[in-house]
Amino acid sequence: MSTEEQPRSFPRRDAEGRILTLGDLLGVSLAGLVIGVLALVLFEWAFATMGAGGFGRTNGWLAVILPLWLFWDDFRAWEFGAARVLAALAGIAVGVLAGLLAAGLAAGLPPLVSGALAAAVFTVVYAVIWFHGVHWLARRTG
Repeated sequence: MSTEEQPRSFPRRDAEGRILTLGDLLGVSLAGLVIGVLALVLFEWAFATMGAGGFGRTNGWLAVILPLWLFWDDFRAWEFGAARVLAALAGIAVGVLAGLLAAGLAAGLPPLVSGALAAAVFTVVYAVIWFHGVHWLARRTG
């Protein structure tokens, strides 16, 4: 397991392509989430101006697509083994549960807002559990 850093890339990655810091993982995943929310708002605005429905009715959970892509990329960078599978499953379970709880607490808001909030909570929770979990388990399992 090498910790050499690839030159001039963001997020910073090691020689195997794994993201080096939690800050990089959170920064890029939250940036992807913001881009996803902005894209949803743009589509909602376009459809609302064409008279194809009210604004804010799209499920905001769709904003999690870009962060999921980043998480999948980091998952693939780790060598096959129990560490990456267990960390991913734990992150998914706790992240989805936390996201659903956030969506439930924001149930009075439009689906775009409550779903985007849920996607944000999922993104942060998954990133923290995945990053710390996979590193900790990889050290334990060798």
